[in-house]
Amino acid sequence: MTTLFIPKETKAGETRVPVTPAVADKLVKLGARVRVESGLGDSLRIPDDEYKAVGAEVATDRSAALAEADLVLRLNKPAPEDVACLKKGAIHVSYVDPFFDADLVRAFADASVTCICMEMIPRTTLAQKMDALSSQANLAGYVSVIVAAERLDQCLPMMMTPAGTIAPSRVFVIGAGVAGLQAIATAKRLGARVDAFDTRPEVEEQVKSLGAKFLKVDLGETGGTDQGYAKQLTEEQLEKQRQAMAKQCAQSDIVITTAQVFGRKAPVIVTEDMVKGMKPGSVLVDLAVETGGNVAGAKAGEEVEIGGVRIIGLRNLPGRVAVHASQMYASNLGNLVAHFWNEEQGTFGLDLSDEILAGCVLTHDGAIVHERFKDSMQQSGS
Repeated sequence: MTTLFIPKETKAGETRVPVTPAVADKLVKLGARVRVESGLGDSLRIPDDEYKAVGAEVATDRSAALAEADLVLRLNKPAPEDVACLKKGAIHVSYVDPFFDADLVRAFADASVTCICMEMIPRTTLAQKMDALSSQANLAGYVSVIVAAERLDQCLPMMMTPAGTIAPSRVFVIGAGVAGLQAIATAKRLGARVDAFDTRPEVEEQVKSLGAKFLKVDLGETGGTDQGYAKQLTEEQLEKQRQAMAKQCAQSDIVITTAQVFGRKAPVIVTEDMVKGMKPGSVLVDLAVETGGNVAGAKAGEEVEIGGVRIIGLRNLPGRVAVHASQMYASNLGNLVAHFWNEEQGTFGLDLSDEILAGCVLTHDGAIVHERFKDSMQQSGS
């Protein structure tokens, strides 16, 4: 019988859990032996007994449980000491941050552990139910508007009162990917006037379908990556974009930036001069702050004020709605395991020729096997 282990998250400030009792139940019914670390659900007030009730075992010795596990499911990337505990041939599934943490990827290879990276799940129709980046970005987009609305010194919707008419607040969303579209939809539901911009002209229809106005900027050739992100712009394109957006930022009460380039540092889109040109009391929310940031002056994990403009660079926005974020991430994990589960053998099937696994398996059988990383990482680590 395959043993699955779900360790408790140890990253500071993490409120989400990787597996809920409902998904643990699903995994038990597949025929796996499911073990969870004691206290796994503490951040969501889920007692160990709820996991026991669906047939999961509760482990109190983390290191021993990691060493025994055939398959480890978690949310954040592991500490080096956790990787060292894993047995040869084990499968580890989590966020890995492979573009910025080559040492961790090499550690998985050196330990002969198969590493499945949740960030690298292909953004295809078949893999949609496993796509944790999208599920968490969706919630981040929602939370960004709620946080901004709370910080803003005015209300979002238009109000007609005996004391006069209150004009709707203006929200400008930069980037119309999963997070940006949810930010647009949330701001519209709250009654704001919403404008949006994206370097990919094909998203204009989606923006308009949500009731927002699309800001058109002629940047020449742009497009998206195979992961659904916008391609990195040239410096000339970025400058033209900044000039076009400066006016929009100046007349907006809330600006939300979501622009990320897959595998690279996020581009600075809102410059210091653009921040200075905004109205005192305006709010900027930088959803890309953990990958470098779109806003000049933004600081990861902090809220700062420049010239009366609040710049919000909070980490882990999905963790602010941790119940639903956990449900969605746990569902992504459960769907991944169920999709590749071999019922006859009672194991997780590792067919590396499968298009989904080919896209997200980084290491296997003592080597870095992913096409994006195997040459550069192995050479730099030699």
